[in-house]
Amino acid sequence: MTKNALSVIAASIALAMSGQSMAAKVPAGTQLAAKQELVRNIGAEVESLDISQIESVPANHVARDLFEGLTAIDSSGKIVPGVAESWTRKDPLTWVFKLRKNARWSNGEPVTANDFVFSWQRTVDPKTASKYTIFLDFIANGSAILAGKKPVTALGIKALDAGTVEVKTAVPTPFLPDLLSNPTMAPLNKGAYLKGGKDFTKPGKLVSNGGYVLKEWVPNSRIVLEKNPNYWNASTTVITRVTFDPTESEDATFKMFKAGQLDWTDRAPSGSYAKLSKEMPKDYRVGLTIALYYMGINNTDPVMKDIRVRKALSMVIDRDVLTGKVLGEGQRPAYGLFVKGMEGAKVSAYDWSAWPMQKRIDEAKKLLAAAGYGPNRPLKFKYMYNTTDLHKKIAVFAIGEWKNKLGVQATMENQEFKVFLKTRHDGAYQVARNGWNADYNDASTFLDLLRCNSPQNDQKYCSKKVDALINQGYASNDLAKRSAVLTEAGRLAMEDYPLIPLFQYTSPRLVKSWVGGYFTSNAFERFRTSDLYIIKH
Repeated sequence: MTKNALSVIAASIALAMSGQSMAAKVPAGTQLAAKQELVRNIGAEVESLDISQIESVPANHVARDLFEGLTAIDSSGKIVPGVAESWTRKDPLTWVFKLRKNARWSNGEPVTANDFVFSWQRTVDPKTASKYTIFLDFIANGSAILAGKKPVTALGIKALDAGTVEVKTAVPTPFLPDLLSNPTMAPLNKGAYLKGGKDFTKPGKLVSNGGYVLKEWVPNSRIVLEKNPNYWNASTTVITRVTFDPTESEDATFKMFKAGQLDWTDRAPSGSYAKLSKEMPKDYRVGLTIALYYMGINNTDPVMKDIRVRKALSMVIDRDVLTGKVLGEGQRPAYGLFVKGMEGAKVSAYDWSAWPMQKRIDEAKKLLAAAGYGPNRPLKFKYMYNTTDLHKKIAVFAIGEWKNKLGVQATMENQEFKVFLKTRHDGAYQVARNGWNADYNDASTFLDLLRCNSPQNDQKYCSKKVDALINQGYASNDLAKRSAVLTEAGRLAMEDYPLIPLFQYTSPRLVKSWVGGYFTSNAFERFRTSDLYIIKH
């Protein structure tokens, strides 16, 4: 075992034994409001509240309040104990988690190790048809089970007793505590699930173990949660009620915020940085996030399967103009798969990113000409995006770049978010808006966008050579070697131009100054209401 690997084990054990717990940390002397209620916009309707089916950022926001895994993440972005009060890494592939004795379901039943076993086995079962299974690929036998080659009982999770969970990973996974903080890896109450049937996620039937319980769900209108009195940390949970609003329009949510109907918007109106930072300095919050905004390309499409077309389209988009003038919210131009702040690999960029734009245009024209396109036969395709002002603004800019610099005739089509998700998954598109918020801080979360047969690979891209490098990196217990191999895997994949990276996200949003516990330093954008509080105002 290498020195690097040993240091990671020591650090993970030290964190687990530190006794940290997540809860609202109200500074001494802070006067709290009598009414502890929060109204938060999440930017879209959730696709589900079944933790085996959620995949979108909005659904994860809600699920994070309803369910708690073995670990959790606090408002500053740090991994802290969740249902597990401590854990140890016995060897590179074996972890043991000790559960809290006072962890309870919302119906009062104790949360046990078997609840985690049941939940993970259900998610990995091919019959469940889970849409988001990348976490389970890291658990021993997870990939084989998903492929139907092994039974769900072969999954690397075992209840050593009611209060102890043993996890076996498929490869050395030093970031496992981070990975396990995601709602998909939370437990599920088997009795409530069986009793509720297909309606088990509805109000009055959903049994949860997080800080809140589901009280109301009106599709495309609101989701209302109330404080869970049986949550193990209920005594320090301050906010008693949270309402999630799914309004997609940035302009509409801005008006709602100003009218006092929202305490928190998913996004501030794009391009409003200068204006809002001056007019609403206490409410306007911006932080860099470990997330990539990109254009997905359907690599199996008759037009887009030509690498020369894909490369040409990527080369001529001026990321500096897009981020600096069109958006202007601190976004960082991106020319690769990985972003700043991510661990497990190094950020790289295309060589041509440093070229003068005219040289890039000239090269792109040559590529299109070689692919058979030009003035007499212009390249034509459709660009698809989900309905928000930001995505429309980016779409208009990109189509203008392609038309003015290359004569490309691209059209736009927008769809409601849930429909758009299915369109991408089904591969029923040519080029489409996409984005990736890191689920945990490691390069593997981004590489899943390009692995063969990955559920997150809407690009339908596949390279056996890239996959071999990824597998080699995952198998290494030497962190430096692992990083070098995964860096090369990302570089090699992007040389095939399977997607068009545009920029690293920031999180420009409006949050009322009286919402305590909100930190722009949280680069993962994962906030739980149990960490927040409302200041007297």
